[in-house]
Amino acid sequence: MMPNPDLLEHSKQFEKQIIKLADGFWSAIGFAASNVHMIEGKSSVTIVDTTESTKAAKNILAEFQKICAKPIGRIIYTHSHRDHISGATIFAPNLDIPIIASNIFKSDLIDLDSSNIAPNKSLNRRTQAQFGIGLQNYERISLGCGPGDRPMEGLGAGFLPPNELISEDCDIDLDSIPAKLILAPGETDDHMVVWFPEQQILFCGDNWYHAFPNLYAIRGTAYRNFKTWADSLKLLAKLNPKIMAPGHTMPIFDPKTIQEVLLSTRKAILHVISYTSDGMDSGKSIDDICCSINLPENLKNKPWLGEYYGKLTWAARAFASGTLGWYDGNPTNLGTLSSKKRAQYMAQLAGSVDALSKQAEKSTDLQWRLELCDHLIALQYPAQNLKAETMTKLAQDEINATARNTYLWEAKQILRNLKK
Repeated sequence: MMPNPDLLEHSKQFEKQIIKLADGFWSAIGFAASNVHMIEGKSSVTIVDTTESTKAAKNILAEFQKICAKPIGRIIYTHSHRDHISGATIFAPNLDIPIIASNIFKSDLIDLDSSNIAPNKSLNRRTQAQFGIGLQNYERISLGCGPGDRPMEGLGAGFLPPNELISEDCDIDLDSIPAKLILAPGETDDHMVVWFPEQQILFCGDNWYHAFPNLYAIRGTAYRNFKTWADSLKLLAKLNPKIMAPGHTMPIFDPKTIQEVLLSTRKAILHVISYTSDGMDSGKSIDDICCSINLPENLKNKPWLGEYYGKLTWAARAFASGTLGWYDGNPTNLGTLSSKKRAQYMAQLAGSVDALSKQAEKSTDLQWRLELCDHLIALQYPAQNLKAETMTKLAQDEINATARNTYLWEAKQILRNLKK
């Protein structure tokens, strides 16, 4: 099964390597889902983010120690997503070193509150699907933001909670290296970037990476405030970095390119806001908005806005529900039908369940075929194989890595369940 060639090409953004950003500054790319950065101070080093697993952290630490043998003096978390905080035990020589993060640090993938009631089993399943956990490497081309082929040993196992919390922008001395910690909410509310004014190097976390931003993650997330994210990109551009090292994908060394990627990504987010808002104001359904949304001509061919990780249609849906909630303004949707009842009516329209099945089998519209399969399955008609086959076909052309992974992962689950 051949994947989308553009998705394959995008994998060059996380080929495994240690990249020297400047004297005393390095980034580890492609060792895991996210990048890890090292800054050499007078007698110690600072680690920015700690990756997703203890095994990946060990591999990165071994490479860093070939470059600099100074002890690790502190860790900085740019934000609380699991892929940035789960190797801390490897980088922390003892539990006394500072681990610095925003004062509103709270991960949606780590249970920090045992009293919290949430659909965690659903979140876990969807997370496995999004990241293709269990797929073969040739199936899981990438994660959209990082390599698919990476060590999984100790996944999520090395987290240490922060012990120094930052409530406002502040200057910080990283062992004789002046830096500034800047609160810049975006992909998460607790995002914090690390700025080195003398070197004009910016560690921007996940507020920018080489892909259309993941304004909504299909594993399941609370609303990510689009306007706030766009404002943070403008803030970062005003710093005028000469070098920018993101939490995923390759660093950028050209100041003009940095300005272009930050401001064009901001424009892309604002376009989603305005297009979706205008559509809702004119009474369009969210389905019709999603079927027509595209980036404007001056943005759609920017390689860093390819939908390898985030997706325009998902962003439009997230904005609509995140701002005005689930009700779309159509009174029809104030009521509902069960999946089975709706499927029964569809079968009646088709003439019979067998006729509905024939429509599904002969349809060349793969999305429509999937929807028909769901109706058939709701009626306990054996359409599971057809649904799995259809998702596998959709995965072949899909440019979005998380959509591809989910199609393939869910197809395998269907086939596995049929064998039981």
